[in-house]
Amino acid sequence: QVQLVESGGGLVQAGGSLRLSCAASGHTFSRYAMAWFRQTPGREREFVAAITWNGGGTYYADSLRGRLDISRDNIKNLVYLQMNSLKPEDTAVYYCAAGGKPETDVLETDEFEYDYWGQGTQVTVSS
Repeated sequence: QVQLVESGGGLVQAGGSLRLSCAASGHTFSRYAMAWFRQTPGREREFVAAITWNGGGTYYADSLRGRLDISRDNIKNLVYLQMNSLKPEDTAVYYCAAGGKPETDVLETDEFEYDYWGQGTQVTVSS
């Protein structure tokens, strides 16, 4: 079992940066891939980025690649999402998720492949 809590969201001007954090509890955290998704009202949850269980591989949504950096610290049980050059269309609730087959290098972009979710953190980018 893994419990996830996001933090670091807030209000930022366009062009600014934010670093989101996801704190995980549960002894199996380090075995799972981690991902970030985002959602705006009336829209489906959208894949943002994912990282393998050991941090050796990452994958980003095409539309966001180049502005994001996902990382993890398996000693501290933390996952980060560094977001740069933020745009108003990045405004959303951001969720971290854990799942997939343990200790594999496969990264899923489908939300239904992830078993554990945080409560989300709001990111608002003003123009």
